[in-house]
Amino acid sequence: MAERIVSVIYDKIAFIGLGLIAGSMAWATQRAGAATMISGYARSEATRDTTRRLGFCDVVADSAVEAVADADLVVLAVPIGAMGGVMADIAGALKPGATVIDVGSVKQAVFDAVLPHMPDGVHFVGTHPMAGTEHSGPEAGFAELYDNRWTLIVTPDGADADAVDRVERYWAALGAMTDRMEVAHHDRVCAVVSHIPHLIAYTMVGVADDLRRVTDSEVIKFSAAGFRDFTRIAASDPTMWRDVFLTNKSATLEILGRFTEELFALQRAIRTGDGDHLFDYFTRTRAIRRGIIEAGQDTDAPDFGRGATR
Repeated sequence: MAERIVSVIYDKIAFIGLGLIAGSMAWATQRAGAATMISGYARSEATRDTTRRLGFCDVVADSAVEAVADADLVVLAVPIGAMGGVMADIAGALKPGATVIDVGSVKQAVFDAVLPHMPDGVHFVGTHPMAGTEHSGPEAGFAELYDNRWTLIVTPDGADADAVDRVERYWAALGAMTDRMEVAHHDRVCAVVSHIPHLIAYTMVGVADDLRRVTDSEVIKFSAAGFRDFTRIAASDPTMWRDVFLTNKSATLEILGRFTEELFALQRAIRTGDGDHLFDYFTRTRAIRRGIIEAGQDTDAPDFGRGATR
């Protein structure tokens, strides 16, 4: 893809957390020319050393406070359960007029953890890039991750309109499409399109392991079938997904209940030989899958991006 050149949106951007999401944002920021300087911090010394070697940050600091000094935009790219503590640590170092965003896939819990520590004169905007891979860590990042993918903008009450607009322009510069969403609706939508699919994948892989009805070699040998696609999702970062389910309980349990009802209906159709029900159900869900492809959010080759350059 050709370089995406835009004017500088933020003079200095600081990333707290230097994994897949932050690394990809930093690479895309460099590609777009959207910042003059990029700083970063990660709790792990090994991660900081790897980031220095890779070069997607101009400066890798040895503390979060050092990283955010004079930053115009601060990106919280840490597990949801850690965001409150990080925000408390950096609050006193944020410059007036700065904007803080998060990239978590749950929003109400993030708002509850972060907003009490937000200093006067500093803006907060929730963001959720709907993109990722099963890989994690600084070496997993790549500039194209957000190209033509959605980033949801979720704002707390009273958010500064100019700050929100600027954040939205920044995500567009990274290649993303953006949409704004109310916090409770966001958490429910993401339970449907992301959280429950991951829970099902973890469960399916766990069932295959528990049943021991196939040998380990057969699981690997025949995983070109649907099981392979479950294992890709189930390889995702366990810390992140633990926090997701613990912090989005209400929406997750609601959608999980709906899923269970659907599963029971399919179980009954199979038991009673109701082929019409199965055919109609699969026809409807196939149409939804085609809609995802037509919306440009996947291809008709179900390889989950394994052929993409990374």
